[in-house]
Amino acid sequence: MNRSHTIAGLRDRPDIAVLVIGGGINGISVFRELALQGVDVVLAEKGDYCSGASAALSRMVHGGLRYLENGEFKLVRESLIERDRLLKNAPHYVAPLPTTVPIFDTFSGIANGAVRFLGLTRRPSRRGALVIKAGLTMYDLFAKARRLMPTHRFRGRAETLKAWPAINPSIRNSATYYDAWVSRPERLGLEMLFDAISAGSSACALNYAAVNSTEAGLILTDISTGETLPIRPRLIINATGGWIDLTNKAIGAVAPRMMGGTKGSHLIVDNAELYDAIGGHMVYYENEDGRICILFPYLGKVLIGSTDIRIDDPDQVRCEDDERSYILQSLAFVFPSIAIADNEIVFRFAGVRPLPASDDSFTGRIPRDHFCEFVEAGGHLPATLCMIGGKWTTFRSFGEMAADMALERLDLTRSLGTENLAIGGGRDFPADPEKWCAELAAKHGLTIERAHALLERYGTSAEDFATNLASDPMLAQSDYSADEIHLIVEREQVECLADLFLRRTTIAISGGLNLDLINAVLDILAASKGWDAAQAAIERSAFLALLAHKHGIDLSTLSHSNDKRSALCA
Repeated sequence: MNRSHTIAGLRDRPDIAVLVIGGGINGISVFRELALQGVDVVLAEKGDYCSGASAALSRMVHGGLRYLENGEFKLVRESLIERDRLLKNAPHYVAPLPTTVPIFDTFSGIANGAVRFLGLTRRPSRRGALVIKAGLTMYDLFAKARRLMPTHRFRGRAETLKAWPAINPSIRNSATYYDAWVSRPERLGLEMLFDAISAGSSACALNYAAVNSTEAGLILTDISTGETLPIRPRLIINATGGWIDLTNKAIGAVAPRMMGGTKGSHLIVDNAELYDAIGGHMVYYENEDGRICILFPYLGKVLIGSTDIRIDDPDQVRCEDDERSYILQSLAFVFPSIAIADNEIVFRFAGVRPLPASDDSFTGRIPRDHFCEFVEAGGHLPATLCMIGGKWTTFRSFGEMAADMALERLDLTRSLGTENLAIGGGRDFPADPEKWCAELAAKHGLTIERAHALLERYGTSAEDFATNLASDPMLAQSDYSADEIHLIVEREQVECLADLFLRRTTIAISGGLNLDLINAVLDILAASKGWDAAQAAIERSAFLALLAHKHGIDLSTLSHSNDKRSALCA
């Protein structure tokens, strides 16, 4: 269903059962849960889907090893269960990731960890071999019943240095265990959204749609056109994460402060020496101040993060220069011989962890669990169910929790579970991807390389794209074609260049942007939207400003990318 049809439907039918505000991964999850039960549900997102915290995660799908020292055993167990479900339900985007912990002490952290667990200290501290061994043993026990991946193993200093020669030579041990990573979290969220719309005949969703309160009741504003529509839900679900308190204020829900988010910033680095040094593993390490940091191979580059800083205004979040310096300093501690040049940082991003409100001075002690609270009806406003906290890995179980509370409130019953429900292109995923790609290539006249790229991007939904892409040439200095971009624009509710480059594709985050490509894609988008030259120029300027402000990519960087690629092609 396209945007105009969705708005027309809401114009004709303002009375609905549930309004979900927030199109991040948790909002999409509860929307999907309700749509699958046949509930008349509408999702409204003021920006693009998965454009807030859901676009800025560390790309890890994990149980949360460090949560054990906070005593959050239930959360770790739930996260490991959900991690394993994602490995089965979204195998096109979620895959195992060997994770290695460098260890520089044996006994460090035992006493401090104990008093921290008891709540007697807030200070982080270095963790030694015994503490890490205890945590990994518990981690293995929580996943024992399913055992999708190997148990952990320890290495001594000599074996560690042989496997990772560039690692800090003062290392004493290392431990390797398995978690998982997600290649395209924004696309996974989008696939869940479209699965839900397809399954629920009365379910619909709008991006760039703000919800506010007036004296007459709630109104939904189409930000693209400025049109306002009355909307009268029986129940509201506030799934706006770090924006929950701001959303409650906007809709007139009287509630205490619920959120106290922290900022996590990350860098994407194009450095061959570092890429080779980590040997396909995530390195999960402590900086000298005890803060947990990560680096792992991501789409041919290396992702490094992250920070944990309190933030008051989620709309102003970006990776600042001091955070960039901190992340690089942490890298220098674990791989001291590897230097990162400024031009090797191809992308930076930051997001807000949607944590419960807390006055704890140490952000690492704020609980990472999730829960829901009702704000009861007042005046013209129905009751509002607020989804508080949560981490990306547990989006399904959090959405299930909120949906069950909503169903009970509406006197409805659940008819379908999602524990084993494949997502989008994860359906019928081949046991032999090589064979599947060969058959796809032969059927549609593609190269094997093109078939593999489509499978990685869309899973088995690649079949839908391949039908239209047989002889389609690649766009300027990229591995995307004009017809592929056109299909995304037409099918996936794309409203601006940022939707395409930052969320529908991985072009920006993988360092693939250049001016020629931006201009070529803008031509496709402008033709689809009916923009004139002036509108297209405004869109181009807005996107370039966003790249510079939020992601550390300025015009000189893009011009250098053009020159570099031209030289390679010459």
